[in-house]
Amino acid sequence: MPPLFGLDLGGTKIEGTVLESRANPSPLCRLRIPTEAHLGYPHILDQVVKMVEMLHTETGIRPGAVGIGHPGTLDPNTGVIKNANTTVLNGQAFNKDLEARLGIGVNLANDANCFAVAEALMGAVLEVLPGAEAVFGVILGTGVGGGWVLHGKVRNGRQGIGGEWGHNFLDESGGPCYCGRHGCVENVISGPALERYYTHLTGQKLSLREISNRSETVEDPAARQTMDRLLHYFGKAMAVVINIMDPDVVVLGGGVGNIDRLYTDGPAEVQKHLFNGRIDTIFLRPKLGDSAGVFGAALL
Repeated sequence: MPPLFGLDLGGTKIEGTVLESRANPSPLCRLRIPTEAHLGYPHILDQVVKMVEMLHTETGIRPGAVGIGHPGTLDPNTGVIKNANTTVLNGQAFNKDLEARLGIGVNLANDANCFAVAEALMGAVLEVLPGAEAVFGVILGTGVGGGWVLHGKVRNGRQGIGGEWGHNFLDESGGPCYCGRHGCVENVISGPALERYYTHLTGQKLSLREISNRSETVEDPAARQTMDRLLHYFGKAMAVVINIMDPDVVVLGGGVGNIDRLYTDGPAEVQKHLFNGRIDTIFLRPKLGDSAGVFGAALL
């Protein structure tokens, strides 16, 4: 089986890797260069081409195709990027432009999808339930996103928004969202949303980690209330996903995903809203850390 080339395109850096093969996905090398998005879209193309050449030089292997994880999503109907916080990508036919420059196939997926496929095929899911048919990879951090891996393949969807549960409606208390809607999941259980809620209760600004620690170690009713609120709304939001798709496994990534109570108390909160008398879905912590994005890109 041929080696797999993958790039993780972030707002500040581009990371590249070459995995030995899909059957043995050991990294042969990993490299990083700055994205320098402020220099514009043509410069990002230059940097991607530069990274591919660096990987070729480092390994002596020339790729037949490359997978790239990126902000936003490629709209399958228009062929251009949308919803990217690296805004110079929006409206661009990123894969076609790169294919013209590189002379090889380019497969794109957003960062949540790359996280999901890496944890499904190389990480947490492989250890606990290899061969799982349906895996939902969740990003719970500054934002809330997700990606589906079905039968070992990313499911982007008809509009390229598969897994975007962060912009389902959850509760009016979330208020207006940057996406133009109101009460989104992201505005209720993301890290910044939880920090804002604690500040609303106390007037204090603390990090989510501090709030979580205080909820367990000192008498801080507001910290406990903030964590209880997270569990309550996580249960409601996740139950919608499970009722619709019924995944075998959910992997919880991002800073909020480090909170222990999501694993000890979270399943029971989800079950309250399930169309089932019990919950059999397995909830896992990720295993690959910040490697998941670039490994998932290679697995595309």
